[in-house]
Amino acid sequence: MNSAIVVNNSFELSWSWTADHLHQIWRQQGPVQLVRLGHEDTSAAHQALDDADQVTRLVCFGTPFTETSLRAMSGLRELAAPVENSLRSQLTEVGIRLIEHQSEGFWGQSVAEFALGLTICGLRRIPQTHHNILTDLSDWDYGHPEGVGRSGQRGHQFGDDGRFSNGTIQGKRVRIVGAGNIGSRYADFCHHLGADVAIWDPFASEPSFHRAGARREHFLERLVQDAEIFAPMVPLTPETEGLVPAAQIRALPEGCLVVMATRARICDCNTLYERVLNDELALAADVFDHEPLELGHPLLGRLNVVHTPHNAGRTKEANQRYAEVLAEQFNPV
Repeated sequence: MNSAIVVNNSFELSWSWTADHLHQIWRQQGPVQLVRLGHEDTSAAHQALDDADQVTRLVCFGTPFTETSLRAMSGLRELAAPVENSLRSQLTEVGIRLIEHQSEGFWGQSVAEFALGLTICGLRRIPQTHHNILTDLSDWDYGHPEGVGRSGQRGHQFGDDGRFSNGTIQGKRVRIVGAGNIGSRYADFCHHLGADVAIWDPFASEPSFHRAGARREHFLERLVQDAEIFAPMVPLTPETEGLVPAAQIRALPEGCLVVMATRARICDCNTLYERVLNDELALAADVFDHEPLELGHPLLGRLNVVHTPHNAGRTKEANQRYAEVLAEQFNPV
């Protein structure tokens, strides 16, 4: 069994640990070539390999596999590569298995954990107070200006903003759009922390909700009515763009924390931002309708906004899982 991995530098701009991890997995099984091509190198897979006709399984990361590659690699039996539709039938005819990612679940854990972190930061104002105490001592002063205790007001070690959802996830009404790889994990985290979790996803099967520890809500209109934490978590596709319209953003209760960790344009962002800027909603977001947000954007630096630069999915573990999900689909050696 001769294995080969061909990776283009352009692929490693986004997935810089994936090829090496797959190489490590396959080295335990037998001989394997790892070939790296430069960013401008447009070589097809067979051109990059020594003894290409002896390779029996191949993974191409950002490297084309062409009809010429197919003819040159007569020993090939399993392939993971982006291929043209016209080539798929030819692969089948000669008995080559085409292996593909079935979903983007390889980064689901990373994004869901990041979303959980955004949620806690949004509830407890962790980034805001971290930033404030670099230049100002006022956040260390928990006392009332008059030096007396006031019912329901700021007191010792209490720095949350009472205008918005705050405190613990436990006991909160968490309302999620999407029961997929990310939404279901996030729901499970919140459920185990003691939240009341409901999900709206008209496309998910019933077991998705049970595994997430969530109640299935059949109507988006009902989902948003009592949300204390609202998390839209579906991929952005032509079908999901604008899935949460302005009417449902307006229906979110005042003070609700909106957590954005997948794609922003699944929501009506104009209405969402308007309500955030009016101090009606809090926002904890890793994604926005356009990126990067320009310096001076009105969302930046607000007391009711936590913002990060779209990095929820790119952990080393997500890179490694990318490789593992592919490796698991190849025949065992």
